[in-house]
Amino acid sequence: MAASQNLRMTRQRQVILEELRKVNSHPSADQVYERVRRRLRRISLGTVYRNLEILSQLGLIRKLDLGGTQRRFDGDLTTHYHIRCIKCGCVEDVPLEARTNLEDAVRSVTDYRIIGHSLEFIGLCPRCNKKKSARTKGR
Repeated sequence: MAASQNLRMTRQRQVILEELRKVNSHPSADQVYERVRRRLRRISLGTVYRNLEILSQLGLIRKLDLGGTQRRFDGDLTTHYHIRCIKCGCVEDVPLEARTNLEDAVRSVTDYRIIGHSLEFIGLCPRCNKKKSARTKGR
């Protein structure tokens, strides 16, 4: 997005940003729309999608392209890891400090200029794991 476009922080963008920063559930665009619509009754889904893209391009939110799930959005711009449930698709932050030594290790074995990294863990969330355990016991 060109800086010359001089995008201002519209009320719609501000509400979308506020709603994303309120949660750590990494909502999809549809989920953001449902949250924003409580405050801005007349906003359209298309407007939410466009503004999520703009906020992402401006570096105010992070777009997450996680394996096997629809695109999610994160209002937390700090470097952190995510864990995704392979059953229900929920995404959560991993309360673990980001490891910069991973970047150093990659730098030492490639010619890439490393500018950052993302790491996704996969597994079963406690709720899905409990359901699976209950089904297994019932057999």
